[in-house]
Amino acid sequence: MTVTNPPAGSSAGQLSTAEQLRSDPTFQAFWLLRIGFTVAPILFGIDKFAHVMTNWDKYLAPWVNDLVPGTAHQAMYVVGIIEIVAGLAVLTKPRFGGYLVAAWLLGIIVNLLSIGGYADVALRDFGLLLAALTLARLATAFPTGHRVTSQ
Repeated sequence: MTVTNPPAGSSAGQLSTAEQLRSDPTFQAFWLLRIGFTVAPILFGIDKFAHVMTNWDKYLAPWVNDLVPGTAHQAMYVVGIIEIVAGLAVLTKPRFGGYLVAAWLLGIIVNLLSIGGYADVALRDFGLLLAALTLARLATAFPTGHRVTSQ
């Protein structure tokens, strides 16, 4: 847990969430990443069932498809469930959820690079992996969503 001094001009003690959102860039970054890594995985996970954004089956490497039972389409259902769970983990336990999302993104990167032709998407996912790791690290400063300040 990080202990910090309150911003200049504020009284000693814990700041309200609203005050932190207005004044603390670290707290703002934590919440932006937390919201993003909650919403995006849940929406992507739901879309694995709907296929509105794209046909997700094409993103499954043949060697992965050979490892999992069933079809690529059925595998995408499992992928969708995992992504929804990862988003909920970020919502409830961002410290753990950030690392979970980072690990999941690493798996996606390996899968995409092994297919070939998706290096641009893999590079984007690498940036997301770094952001997920950043969220996990920031979550250590805000274990309950609030920073503890010195008296």
